Amino acid sequence: MEALHVGLAGFGTVGTGVAKILLEEAAWLERRSGRQVRLKRIADLDLERDRGVRLDEVQTSARVEDILEDPEIRVMIELIGGIEPAKSFVLEAIAAGKHVVTANKALLASHGTELFQAAEAKGVQIGFEASVAGGIPIVRSLREGLAADQIHSIAGIINGTANYILSTMTEQGLEFPECLQQAQEKGYAEADPSLDIEGQDTAHKLAILIGLAYGVQVKPDAIFTEGIQRITGMDIRYARDLGYRIKLLALSKIQDGEFEARVHPTMISQSHLLASVGQAFNAVYAAGRSTGPVMFYGKGAGMMPTGSAVVSDLVSLARMMDQGKANDLPSLGFYGKFPQDARLRPMEELVSKYYMRFPVVDRPGVLSKISGILGEHGISIHSVIQKGRQEAGPVHIIMLTHEARERDVQHALEVIDLLEVALDKCLFIRIEDSVDPSHIEPA
Repeated sequence: MEALHVGLAGFGTVGTGVAKILLEEAAWLERRSGRQVRLKRIADLDLERDRGVRLDEVQTSARVEDILEDPEIRVMIELIGGIEPAKSFVLEAIAAGKHVVTANKALLASHGTELFQAAEAKGVQIGFEASVAGGIPIVRSLREGLAADQIHSIAGIINGTANYILSTMTEQGLEFPECLQQAQEKGYAEADPSLDIEGQDTAHKLAILIGLAYGVQVKPDAIFTEGIQRITGMDIRYARDLGYRIKLLALSKIQDGEFEARVHPTMISQSHLLASVGQAFNAVYAAGRSTGPVMFYGKGAGMMPTGSAVVSDLVSLARMMDQGKANDLPSLGFYGKFPQDARLRPMEELVSKYYMRFPVVDRPGVLSKISGILGEHGISIHSVIQKGRQEAGPVHIIMLTHEARERDVQHALEVIDLLEVALDKCLFIRIEDSVDPSHIEPA
């Protein structure tokens, strides 16, 4: 049977993992796919660095065009990252009749519809299992395994850097800057970690998950996104004392035809499965009308887990080609028109419980003043913790609210932050009880 010839554009960490699997597991892949999957070419600007991979039978070049112009190559793997020139290369590959496999979540989240339309028109496939949650097969699971179910909510820990930092703060009692430094030293965080700690990377992945779960389009810049930079060891300790863990969650829900799409630090019950997801691991917790809650857990990044997800798409393509159905499945798993823009519920309409920490001067009447302002804005207090000052500096008043509307909370905190007794802005964290299995609506 004819071999499937592959070209790899981008020979970084994940590209190295892909090459190792294709070259070292060739016999196993042939058994799984029914044909030889051969890495013919690699294109990268840095081909001198030793990656620990023997490339004796692989042609190398600094030009991606060498892959695009090779008629024997049926699949281009795009692991360059970013928007350009990756987008142009993908479109050129599609125009040349080549299938594409990519791990590029930023590209798919921002331009996925355009790329999927081009692929469908040309009769080729875009494989993107590696774009979300590394080695966890969440793309295939939402598109195929859960195809019969109507998903009504998703909660995901889908950024290993942020989860490592928050987990280390929880387990070691360290502050954010120390844990970020640890993450960088261990290779979990980039030298510039802003995409991870500010939540944009998570928003890109959530946009892809929403397309797969609901068949609608949400642009990353429409997703409410808040990072973890302001979380302190104090908040971690108070959360633990109150029975919660703090996680950076990607959250999506559908109700009455409106979608929520948000990324922010979230307090969840210590008893929830997501609370136990530690270090750089990822997890996606989805709830459907028929299946109820299901959770996917595993390594969300890294050379070999992500490389394995890339190669899994190659195996799928090889199998479909053997059946003469190289474009058998829609990219997002929905037939008909390409995804329409989702009708998003404004963030200010969110109804949630809240954790609030007020750094204030140690003065009589401060608590009643803050409580009064919250009450004036329709915010009911569930409980209050106020510990005496242990050293020079502010005292901290901790409040948990009953359910309140985001708009009312924001307005109230604007007033409180301007009080003379307020020494810094209030730190607040949304509490998400709806990801608890007991809150899932029965089928």
